[in-house]
Amino acid sequence: MEESFNKTAFKRKGGAPKKKVKRETDIRVRLTVKEKFLIENKAKLAGMRISNWFRSAAVNGKVVARFSNEEMKIFRTLAGLANNLNQLTHLAHISGLLTVQKKCRELLVLIDEVLSNFKKDDR
Repeated sequence: MEESFNKTAFKRKGGAPKKKVKRETDIRVRLTVKEKFLIENKAKLAGMRISNWFRSAAVNGKVVARFSNEEMKIFRTLAGLANNLNQLTHLAHISGLLTVQKKCRELLVLIDEVLSNFKKDDR
């Protein structure tokens, strides 16, 4: 028996094969000449095209957020405690260590409390 088949069903189309993931949108970024040069060099060192390097950096990169108002408050508190410690050190030089020992221990307790309240994140 002779099989009949449609030759047009097996006709191949020209061109590149279809991509599994089609990139349909774009983002435009304005750069300085220096920024462009640095990005081009990083992409070249990685053996990547600039667009592939940019995508990888955007997906895998880490951006550290600014400190929150709460964190800034903690830093100000620590700065104040550091000032208190300097004053106690000055007092210790004037009146002797034993008279200042109790105040130093109280200050260290306060510093420990502030540091324990400080949030630990990905910084």
